Amino acid sequence: MNNIEFYKMSGSGNDFILIDNRHNQIGACLRPAFAKTICQRAMSVGADGLIIIEKSTVADFKWHFLNTDGSEADMCGNGARCAARFAYLIGLAGLEMTFETNAGLIRAEMDGEQVKIQMTDPSDISMDETINLFDRVESIPCMNTGVPHAVVVVSDVNTVAIESMGPLIRYHKQYTPGGINANFIQQCDKKTVAIRTYERGVEAETLACGTGAVAGAITASRVFGFKSPVRVMTRSGLTLEVSFTKKVKGFKNVFLKGDARVIYRARLEKDALLMMDDMENPSSNKMMSQQSAPIAT
Repeated sequence: MNNIEFYKMSGSGNDFILIDNRHNQIGACLRPAFAKTICQRAMSVGADGLIIIEKSTVADFKWHFLNTDGSEADMCGNGARCAARFAYLIGLAGLEMTFETNAGLIRAEMDGEQVKIQMTDPSDISMDETINLFDRVESIPCMNTGVPHAVVVVSDVNTVAIESMGPLIRYHKQYTPGGINANFIQQCDKKTVAIRTYERGVEAETLACGTGAVAGAITASRVFGFKSPVRVMTRSGLTLEVSFTKKVKGFKNVFLKGDARVIYRARLEKDALLMMDDMENPSSNKMMSQQSAPIAT
């Protein structure tokens, strides 16, 4: 498993580890533990997610996107842009490409460091869904933009206590069993919203979330009357552009455009995977901890 080459990339502040796995160095059964290990900051490479690129029979390539907790997500907008530029840089695809995700086929187009991807059409849109928070009923728009999102409209995103509010929504019983991503948006002008996102799988606020940006833009269209394209200012300070076509009962032709930057290329050393041994051998790890425990007196 050591000596695997990887790219570290960033999409508007969302950072990812990308690996060309067309020769199957990382087997399917190893993916969750591998992701948890190398995404752990300070102990390994560190990232918001792991993207594994594999062969496809119906598109230029197939991806597996794994969160920092080892769970696999259907879609990630910022990660998809990074995957597209990665595929272009390693010669796997041209300036235009399609790739397989669990959310369906994604189309991407390169424009230098900027990448535009066509997202799946938003589904399960509910602008007036109500949930009980702090013993009062709140109306919170919800939708699936590749993964499920709840969007709370606030007057100032900077004052949101996202460390406490995020988990309350993300783990709310109304969204069981899978949970939901929690977004908070603020209208800045007639074309721009600011957004903060508490992401499931990461279980923390991230500097950007592509599918969350789409959910925020769709909400801004319905609540503020925004027209396409919508500018979405992320927590990193970088801006994403979301364009779409309105239908009578929904939205189609949804595109997300933003940066996909290469931070560095490197190879994994065996020390980067030491924590993976502990995850795969919990009984051995437990025995060692018991042997090293102090003797009660």
